[in-house]
Amino acid sequence: QVQLVESGGGLVQPGGSLRLSCVASGRFFSNYVMGWFRQAPGKEREFVAIISVSGGRSEYTDSVKDRFTISRDNVKNTVALQMNNLKPEDTAVYYCAARWSSVRLNPKEYDYWGQGTQVTVSS
Repeated sequence: QVQLVESGGGLVQPGGSLRLSCVASGRFFSNYVMGWFRQAPGKEREFVAIISVSGGRSEYTDSVKDRFTISRDNVKNTVALQMNNLKPEDTAVYYCAARWSSVRLNPKEYDYWGQGTQVTVSS
């Protein structure tokens, strides 16, 4: 069992930056693939970024490549999403999620979810 708590969302102007953090409690954090997903109003939840158990592999959806960076600290049980050059279309609730061992991009294949944090990009 893993409990996830996100923080770091807020209101930012286009071109600005935010850093989302997710703290995990429970055992064996280093055996979980961690992901960030987002859901905008009226849309389905979508993949943003994932990171493998060791941190050696990461994947990003095309729209955030070269702007977002996912990282993890297996000692502190945390995963972060650094978001730069934010755009209005990045506005959504962002969720941290975890699944055991193997990398997947489909949110339906993730077992544990945080409560979400709102990111709003607007001038």
